[in-house]
Amino acid sequence: MTEESAPVETATGPAWYWLVALAALLFEGAGAYLFANSLTLDPATLPLDQRAVFEATPQWMTIAWAIAIGSGLLGAVGLLLRRRFAEPLLLISLIAVAVQFSGIFLVKQLRELTPEDHLIVPVVILMLAYGFWQTSKLARGKGWLR
Repeated sequence: MTEESAPVETATGPAWYWLVALAALLFEGAGAYLFANSLTLDPATLPLDQRAVFEATPQWMTIAWAIAIGSGLLGAVGLLLRRRFAEPLLLISLIAVAVQFSGIFLVKQLRELTPEDHLIVPVVILMLAYGFWQTSKLARGKGWLR
């Protein structure tokens, strides 16, 4: 590698950055797909235990999910386009994820209906959202975002 090519590589970001950005897009895209499916879901088709969780979920949790997915998806696109707007959008997504999953602990009926082994999923999602936001902060600090 020559001295002249080093700044170009730094300006565009290393390979791991592009892998994280692509992973963020795939993750948020999967979340958007699940969210869209939930909007058209007929609760009568669910098993009784899942129907009880669906019916116990307050609307504010669904709104938080929509905000998390919408801002996360746009933030992931921002990472791929190397745009600064990715960072605040991914922070909004992280906050919305935290609000959404707080319902599991705040809503008594949900707390009672959610098996303990299902609590790992919100933790993993929260950690991924945090990682995507931290990646955007690092990328902005390194000058990889315009």
